[in-house]
Amino acid sequence: MPPEDTSGPAANLVRLLNVETLDVDLYRGAVTSEPWKRTFGGQVAGQALAAAARTVAPERAPHSLHAYFMRGGDARQPIIYQVFRDRDGGSFSSRRVVALQGGKPILNFAASFHVREEGHAHQFPMPEVPPPESLPDEAELVLAAETAAPGAPPPPGLRGALEFRPVEPGLRQDRQPRPPCQHYWFRVKARLPDDPLLHRVIIAYASDALLLSTAVLAQPVAWTTDPRHVASLDHSVWLHGDARVDDWLLYSMDSPWSGHARGLSRGLIFTRAGVLVASTAQEGLLRLP
Repeated sequence: MPPEDTSGPAANLVRLLNVETLDVDLYRGAVTSEPWKRTFGGQVAGQALAAAARTVAPERAPHSLHAYFMRGGDARQPIIYQVFRDRDGGSFSSRRVVALQGGKPILNFAASFHVREEGHAHQFPMPEVPPPESLPDEAELVLAAETAAPGAPPPPGLRGALEFRPVEPGLRQDRQPRPPCQHYWFRVKARLPDDPLLHRVIIAYASDALLLSTAVLAQPVAWTTDPRHVASLDHSVWLHGDARVDDWLLYSMDSPWSGHARGLSRGLIFTRAGVLVASTAQEGLLRLP
């Protein structure tokens, strides 16, 4: 495992998701160092989860979150998170969060937290895929598609803490319609602190990075280069257990439906050992050329 990053991109990601306490149940999210104009949906969901977790006993881990994106955020401005403590039961805690920017809500968010319990268990098996070491970095594939200059430094927006390696290289750069499913290995490039909550927050953050593009694979459109108007409408994550996001995780995605300028995508996240640690679902706006 790589050494812990104290000043580079991974440390910046930890800082981004470590919300600042302003008052009781009121928090402020940091501004990203990425050159985005519109706030990445995973950032808002991750910060909202971090804010909700500040109000819950540490022995209760987040097991599900549901986010509705109402407005695009300005990536150059901080976001305020107001937490509502709906319920603390014997085993579960429920929280709602409203994310505000410029006095207007940009996100409605709900999360549930659960004490550790044992019970009956089963899971889907992990797909058989090549190991990440044998696969290319997605940043280099995007660069080649956009500039036809492989080997040059990736664009600033891809030079971050997370590394993605596609099992099916080139799908998002190809205009040929294909079955709407894809698989990616991903990880944070440097070692993170040993905080299980931080790793769950980063899984929620990363889960928004690829899911929407799965619904476009069935269309004659290249995700990385063709003009399009797309946005996350809602995003759900179920966190089944602890996992280190600074070790390789496999994101297996499919899209059962698209239509009416919307698309639905689903995902399963496995550890390298084949343990299913998270499930995701997302509906997004898809206005294609």
